[in-house]
Amino acid sequence: MTVMVTGGAGYIGSHMVWELLDNDEDVVVVDNLVTGFEWSIPKGVTFVKADIGDQEAIEQVLREHKVDAIVHFAGSVVVPESLEDPLKYYQNNTGNSRNLIAAAVKSGVKRFIFSSTAAVYGEPLTTGPIAENAILNPMSPYGTSKLMTELMIRDTALAHELDYVILRYFNVAGCDLKGRTGQSTAGATHLIKVACEAAAGKRPMMKVFGTDYDTEDGSCIRDFIHVNDLVNAHYVALNFLRNGGRKFTANCGYSQGYSVLDVIDAVKRVSGNDFRVVKTDRRAGDIPALTANSNRLQTRLNWEPKHNDLDVIVASALEWEKKLLNMRKSA
Repeated sequence: MTVMVTGGAGYIGSHMVWELLDNDEDVVVVDNLVTGFEWSIPKGVTFVKADIGDQEAIEQVLREHKVDAIVHFAGSVVVPESLEDPLKYYQNNTGNSRNLIAAAVKSGVKRFIFSSTAAVYGEPLTTGPIAENAILNPMSPYGTSKLMTELMIRDTALAHELDYVILRYFNVAGCDLKGRTGQSTAGATHLIKVACEAAAGKRPMMKVFGTDYDTEDGSCIRDFIHVNDLVNAHYVALNFLRNGGRKFTANCGYSQGYSVLDVIDAVKRVSGNDFRVVKTDRRAGDIPALTANSNRLQTRLNWEPKHNDLDVIVASALEWEKKLLNMRKSA
């Protein structure tokens, strides 16, 4: 049987494809290449250029490749953009996911893993790491669009034979430790990606949005998880479903936070390069502090992170920036 990865030409999706291949799985990638890169798909992996909102096309892929599980990454992920263009997010993240879920049900696919987000929580009402039973109160169309998809999956599973795992990411960072894929999106807004581009000379400077938050150094605090650990959590979740698991929702993080200024210091230290940092006003939709209580994932699915080290995360991202520079020079 085959695992279908939506958004498999993108940042996290391409890492998931390698995780599956490393475990001798058969994979088919579906991506519309709006933000993904066909070159990031490993040679020999079946690739179908299609939009997940095209239900007929997805049903054909599911039948032809005898897909028994879907790992769903495709969607739009920039919080500020979602505030400016909410309908884009409700289409790409919610409407298209509805059609993907419908295709799964119609084609008899019984296992579904969904890439959700900590943005479903909004601003925490209590301090400390957030557990899965916290109040869900998204503060952006991005978070709301993901929560709506979570609810669709839950309700569909009550009415049809669909077992699922929903994984709520905190801040995904770093790149494949074997150098096979990485964050390659031009104009990416991920903090560590932006800082590494500045360290590599690809940006003249970087901005820090807000230094007056109620945190130790005034900048936002986030829980950064290495992308290799994240996709391994997805593979553990897939095996949970294969072994009879029915439904499961869990946070993905390390249960510890680093401030924006901590991250910038780490990038400067690991790279050995200084770069200009401009402190500016807060950005709409940003939350002061967000860290995960990841106990459920670790205890119930026996998942163990292997790369919980900010310097390791930063070093892998810097190595990928060097590789991208070499790729562009040889193109």
